[in-house]
Amino acid sequence: MYAITIPQPGGPEALTWAEVPDPVAGEGEVVVEVAATAVNRADLLQRQGFYNPPPGASPYPGLECSGRIIEVGLGVSGWEVGDEVCALLAGGGYAQKVAVPSGQLLPVPKGVDLVEAAALPEVTSTVWSNVFMVAHLRPGETLLVHGGASGIGTMAVQLGKAVGAKVAVTAGSADKLEACRDLGADILINYRDEDFATAVTPDVILDIIGAKYLERNVDALAVNGRLVIIGMQGGIKAELNLATLLTKRAAVAATSLRPRPLEEKAAIVAAVREHVWPLIDAGVVRPVIDRVLPIAEVAEAHRALEGAHVGKVLLTF
Repeated sequence: MYAITIPQPGGPEALTWAEVPDPVAGEGEVVVEVAATAVNRADLLQRQGFYNPPPGASPYPGLECSGRIIEVGLGVSGWEVGDEVCALLAGGGYAQKVAVPSGQLLPVPKGVDLVEAAALPEVTSTVWSNVFMVAHLRPGETLLVHGGASGIGTMAVQLGKAVGAKVAVTAGSADKLEACRDLGADILINYRDEDFATAVTPDVILDIIGAKYLERNVDALAVNGRLVIIGMQGGIKAELNLATLLTKRAAVAATSLRPRPLEEKAAIVAAVREHVWPLIDAGVVRPVIDRVLPIAEVAEAHRALEGAHVGKVLLTF
């Protein structure tokens, strides 16, 4: 088979199409023939040499995919050759075939085609595990989503609204904020012109920025608020005033999805199938896709994610 490899870290031009060995379904795994994959920030970091796959994972980029099962390993139940699926991966989505633990498979939802389904596993798993399983967002509370027009942001806005929360977003342009409004966002904050810490008092914050926003995130939180940090685009080190945190009886959590043990990922995927998939089936929540490019244009897809986009960037095989 063929896959996108990274012989040497670098810019988008470092991504190379190469012939590689076919994957084999181990116990508890299936092999999926990939129809589409999605570009995530982790792929850009891996390309640059800053984010190696966890031990035992595929060396190729790609944290999610959609496609058809072509091989079923021992110990797998509930899935058959020919099933159309999408999957959460620790790596390997940028390949024609990928081996997937069966606990990380999801059926393609109703009303979503096979290519579009590649936009769903990573964002739904990230948002549900952090906003609901960690931060326990409740109806009537306010959710602040940084990077509201990103893939994760567009899903967080929709799921927040679906459970009855008030949703605020930050973004850096009028077009991105308007896209968030179309998805149901209630409060639109252009971070270039306005300080979010004085514009909203959220119960839950989903943060992709990290150090740069830490102090203002805590300042903004409501009493009993919960801050969940899932990215480090704004750096990794910052000072935190514990007195503010104590006074607000607030909590700060930081999580990552890719290196988690298989059983934890399976539990998250099961929760997504139970809680999020019915919302997608009903048309309440949908994948937001900025563009779809052929795998031959993978370098352009990486440049797109580094620039202006709304929602997911997909690659097709």
